[in-house]
Amino acid sequence: MQMQSFGAALTVTGSMHLLTLGSKRILVDCGMFQGGHDLEERNYETFPFDPAELDAVILTHAHLDHVGRLPLLVRRGYKGAIYCTPPTAALAETVLLDSARLQTEGYKMDLRHARRGGVTDEQVPPPLYEEADVHQTMALFRPRLEFGKTETIAGIKVTPQRAGHILGSAYLLLESPDGRLLMSGDLGNRESGLQEDFVPPPEVDALVIETTYANRTHKPWAETLREFSGALQQSVRSNGKILIPSFAIERAQVILYTLKNLMDAGEVPRIPVFLDSPMATRATNEYFEFGDELIPPVREALQAGEDPFRPSTLHVVPTSAESQRLNKYDGPAIIIAGNGMMTGGRIQHHLKHHLWKPSTSLIIVSYQSPSSLGGKIVAGADTVRIMGEDIAVRAHVYTIGGFSAHADQDDLLAFLSTAGNPHVWLVHGEPEVMNDFVPLVGQKGMKADMVPDRQTVDLLGAGFENGRPAGVVIEPKSPAESAGNAARAEGGE
Repeated sequence: MQMQSFGAALTVTGSMHLLTLGSKRILVDCGMFQGGHDLEERNYETFPFDPAELDAVILTHAHLDHVGRLPLLVRRGYKGAIYCTPPTAALAETVLLDSARLQTEGYKMDLRHARRGGVTDEQVPPPLYEEADVHQTMALFRPRLEFGKTETIAGIKVTPQRAGHILGSAYLLLESPDGRLLMSGDLGNRESGLQEDFVPPPEVDALVIETTYANRTHKPWAETLREFSGALQQSVRSNGKILIPSFAIERAQVILYTLKNLMDAGEVPRIPVFLDSPMATRATNEYFEFGDELIPPVREALQAGEDPFRPSTLHVVPTSAESQRLNKYDGPAIIIAGNGMMTGGRIQHHLKHHLWKPSTSLIIVSYQSPSSLGGKIVAGADTVRIMGEDIAVRAHVYTIGGFSAHADQDDLLAFLSTAGNPHVWLVHGEPEVMNDFVPLVGQKGMKADMVPDRQTVDLLGAGFENGRPAGVVIEPKSPAESAGNAARAEGGE
């Protein structure tokens, strides 16, 4: 049982894990790197394996950092099946089409800038893929995985189970003659505002687990609601725009659901709410079709024909022109726009027009990579560069971590508690975070190791001294760095 990770190894993005189980080669997830320039450059790298030689691809869920390079995999030769749950297939199509559109639009803009600067077209990197590639990829999807039901894929028994992260998210139990392996994908926060909790796992021989927040615990849900409500109340008094950068899947729906409940309870004034994300609008439709996964109040509302994601003052913003007109809107208003880390999307236009105003509030409810625009704002930058301009940061910035859809340290330890005595392999986390988690896993009597980038590991082997691959050095943080990292994490993805 061997694994090579070509994404989400010693970082929190770009999940892609190549499993060799006996003679079979199975790819679990094929995600896009998101964050700063150096990370995103990795999306253009050649796959370190021949896509045509894969026996299968299995997806844990539909976030871009888990599915975003699938069309590139297909373009470069993969012709086999892509297995997932039905909600994952539906959401993945929305995510990939949006990704293709943004890449195409970005390429055209870069071409215009390059030509004005005398740069030849050949020097401008083309899109990784286009809409036609997405349609070709979707034709390979086999959305027949169901929670708790075993499917034989390439001769390997695969049993998906509810991970509680986003709609359709699953962790995978893979059984081969060499042993039982569990791939966690992304696990959910047990105090999620929408998803039912993850199902406790069975005993396994090896377990690959995400560690995004393995060094901290989230605030309780009740405290998160009080904090969010207080931020909104204070922001309304400023009579300015309230900007909420949000990922389109799960986070946007949680925010809409929470706003509706707070307004209905009279805790927040009924000011206009603008959902400025076509992708989030499309994704919300899937929650009506696959609502059985959601917590009882949401599930019951959907079954009764109600819309739990529609505050009474909600306005959906379908076009870019209408989005731009919002910048001239007078009075307080809540604008929910993508993307969550503020690295692109319509939120950048709103930040450009309002971040420099003291009356503006920026409420951060998503994880912020240190190198992203959002990470720089949370770290206290006085000015940031947005769409080619230096913009002063004078808005009131709130960071609220309890909305996170990721498991925290307590959740991860609870997940491990029923898994027997597996060799635990850590992915989807920063090295410093994983380094803090290694001894906690050891206290449970399990061996824990960080998964190295690109290097083959024997999942049942001895692992590494101190849980760290060769070359991984953990530098002590200064107080300022620790404070900055804590603030970034408070946004919670």
